[in-house]
Amino acid sequence: MPLHIIKLVVGCDTIEDLLAWRRSHPQDDWRVHTRQTPKRAEEVLDGGSIYRVFKGLILCRQAILGIETVGEGQAARCHMIVSPQIVRVAPTPRRAFQGWRYLLAADAPPDLDGGDAGEMPTELAAKLREAGAW
Repeated sequence: MPLHIIKLVVGCDTIEDLLAWRRSHPQDDWRVHTRQTPKRAEEVLDGGSIYRVFKGLILCRQAILGIETVGEGQAARCHMIVSPQIVRVAPTPRRAFQGWRYLLAADAPPDLDGGDAGEMPTELAAKLREAGAW
């Protein structure tokens, strides 16, 4: 069972904002920069994803393809290489936290396929989920 990572998205309110930012900053691959390298990187690389939190809601995930530690000592940083494919998930409330956290597969929100939410606004989907109606 893969181990996932959850991280807040800062500076983007929606998935569309993230995609627009990405288009304005082209590079070879998608990288998520963090200060700490996961100690359980092997488990994360065994099919794990990074779940992204936008304004208090987990909205999407991207498969983690690689984890690199860059630099040494106090200057060391972690780069997570993620898939360019964004998978939307059932909007799930999540309180703010610093950095990133591990997310067990059992606690991860389910993926949405086109029939689950279609073009439903994120806010409506989140309210339906909170009310237990979806």
